[in-house]
Amino acid sequence: MGVGVVAASALIALTATSANAAVPTDTSELREAVSAGEIMDHLSEFQEIADVHGDTRASGTGGYDDSIEYIAGLLGSAGYQVTIQDFLFNSFRELSTPEFDRVSPNPVSYVPGVDFFTAEYSGSGDVTAPLQAVDLVLPPGADANTSTSGCEAADFAGFVPGNIALVQRGTCAFADKAANAFDAGAAGVIIFNEGQEGRQETLGATLGDQFSDPIPVVGTSFAIGDELATLLASGPVSIHLMTDTQIDLNVPTQNLIAETPTGRDDRVVMAGAHLDSVPDGPGIEDNGTGSAALLEIALQMAALKIEPRNTVRFAWWGAEEAGLVGSQYYVDSLSKSQLKDTELYLNFDMIGSPNFARFVYDGDGSAFGIKGPSGSANIERTFEDYFASQGLASEPTAFDGRSDYDAFISAGIPAGGLFTGAEDAKSADQVALYGGLATFDGASVSYDPCYHRPCDSMDPIGDGADAELYLALNFAYNGALEYEGTITNVNTMALGEMSDAAAHAILTYAMSTSSVNGTAKGSPVATEKVGDRLGSHLMR
Repeated sequence: MGVGVVAASALIALTATSANAAVPTDTSELREAVSAGEIMDHLSEFQEIADVHGDTRASGTGGYDDSIEYIAGLLGSAGYQVTIQDFLFNSFRELSTPEFDRVSPNPVSYVPGVDFFTAEYSGSGDVTAPLQAVDLVLPPGADANTSTSGCEAADFAGFVPGNIALVQRGTCAFADKAANAFDAGAAGVIIFNEGQEGRQETLGATLGDQFSDPIPVVGTSFAIGDELATLLASGPVSIHLMTDTQIDLNVPTQNLIAETPTGRDDRVVMAGAHLDSVPDGPGIEDNGTGSAALLEIALQMAALKIEPRNTVRFAWWGAEEAGLVGSQYYVDSLSKSQLKDTELYLNFDMIGSPNFARFVYDGDGSAFGIKGPSGSANIERTFEDYFASQGLASEPTAFDGRSDYDAFISAGIPAGGLFTGAEDAKSADQVALYGGLATFDGASVSYDPCYHRPCDSMDPIGDGADAELYLALNFAYNGALEYEGTITNVNTMALGEMSDAAAHAILTYAMSTSSVNGTAKGSPVATEKVGDRLGSHLMR
């Protein structure tokens, strides 16, 4: 819907390369133009949008709609062909403060937002009932996903209808655990973290927008779950749960697609990021960072008058936080020929975590055994080679169905991308590679301490974050969390490095004469969506 990009005034240097690898491209001019400062300016705009819309940019809200309008206006003015794709999803919100109490023995009232979270898409309910453990693995196994607690109906053999089920994170989707509990007659469900390093904190689970069982479901920490299980071993435990939620069906929202007016239409290079936040916060890091970085890359490509050999299609997805709804809707809308013409998909979901690591999706499956479709290994290598050329460490992260690449790899489209970490704990070895903190005040520190919280903002301390922790993180990174004198939930060092890597990969494939496209789907583990979690947070 915009004016075409003006013809390039400068040549993009290309050199030959071996088969099956991307053609090397001089991306330095684009990387120089894409700055963390400009991306932070976009994030400041997202924050202002959230401020006037109840501190959220969730799909189905005015905050999301205004975020779409902001990006579409800039891209249209820059000459991109902008399309708005409408679709429907089921939205979720809490109507009142939830309650989780141990009635007996030794009464305890747990603190919402600290000790527990209502699972997104939980039903409503107010129940007091005996607690019953379901197939727990305690102590936890050495590896994540050792526990299969609640994953099969057989796990509930002998479950007493009307009891509250205590289940453990691991292996299958949270929604599967909750649905199996409901089918067994549970009056409520408590899901606690599995217990390995990085899987101990308070769990914020999402059941997905198709979950509809009318029972309260909450997530809690390993410590609380383990304590409840220990008490159960000695006698009865009584629990009170109350959730007050509303699920609205068929709520309209949108994807935003922006395409270069030049380039081969039979070799489309896609790059995407979800634009929506969770309902409980403005989502400045998750995923304002990916969204703003893609926006700035697109704007600078236009400003530099780059005419790509291959069409570049940027996408900002809606309702990712509801279970990857927008990206799945987009892929489902493509014809067979359109799928075939999609060369690859690059995903950027959280690329400025305050306590970051540099993660590259494990396209060849060598690290996690979950490979992407043919060509994904080459995408992984493109990112790895770029970081190596800059003297920067990186490490693989699994194709576990966590983000919007899921629909693409399931459709056989090669994919890759970047990630800087979410709720899992950062290790001491990673601190040696990337800086930051592994522990603070005796506790482990995650990559993003404000993940899915109101403090995922341009002022996390003002929005409830641990002030001492954020001061320590900012000190550890020599002020890299600051923007215009305020500590934010974004690490500008990470944002600069990762946006440069994103720009490099996008331009490399935009100008490439070789193909990475394949026809084979990913490994069965990937296409069956088995991994750390489904959707954005269905198994986190």
